[in-house]
Amino acid sequence: MANPNRSELGDFLRSRRERLSPKAVGLPSGRRRRTAGLRREEVAELAGIGVDWYVRLEQGRSVSPSVTTIDALARALRLSKAEHGHLRALTRNAARREFSRESVPATVRRVVESLNQPAYIIGRRWDLLAWNAAADEIFAFSRVPEQDRNILIGMLTNSATRRLFGAAWTAEAKRMVAQFRATHDLWADDRAFVALIERLRQGSPEFAMWWRTHDVRGLAAGQKLLSHPKKGSVRFEYASFQANDDPALKLVIYTPV
Repeated sequence: MANPNRSELGDFLRSRRERLSPKAVGLPSGRRRRTAGLRREEVAELAGIGVDWYVRLEQGRSVSPSVTTIDALARALRLSKAEHGHLRALTRNAARREFSRESVPATVRRVVESLNQPAYIIGRRWDLLAWNAAADEIFAFSRVPEQDRNILIGMLTNSATRRLFGAAWTAEAKRMVAQFRATHDLWADDRAFVALIERLRQGSPEFAMWWRTHDVRGLAAGQKLLSHPKKGSVRFEYASFQANDDPALKLVIYTPV
């Protein structure tokens, strides 16, 4: 029987296999193919593993690949650094509890509130847990209903947020979806994550389309250009930091450029 906790691993491998052409990995195209991308046996051959064993991985069956095998699959599928890390995380068999919304320690909350730059804290599910006055001035978090205080919900379903990001909205939203994918796939069977994904599918046609591609990106610092209704065009540099008090908490800080 397939393990529902491993279905995301199978989906991820399948999506990476289907995006590769034989030419991209040095294989002859051969006769006409029924499906896009590489065949399962071709991936197995490139990785130096058995076809049946690879098929079991794609089917989400109980197979525990070694680090060496995972690295071989990453090379065969031409995975990026972020995708390689994601594949390793998906194959770990670490036990975890049911998700529960995190709480921010009072000391950490006071530090965030004391900052002059816009700053906020999110949890594993990207729920918005704390923010300061400078962040509220830019993103109007306090005006958002409590049940909607989630960075993805705000980005993908809130028309005010779409206007704030202006012409950059599509690229920024697509990047965020790919970044969230890395966390989601480790919690794919959890009720809280299932509910979030279903809400995003219902509320955003773009999300439903991007989610099917199974793209994965790592978190990184960068810049954002916003079109604020009162401040006009403003550019920020941003970076995120993990809290020592709870690794699930991430502090995001914006600095005006």
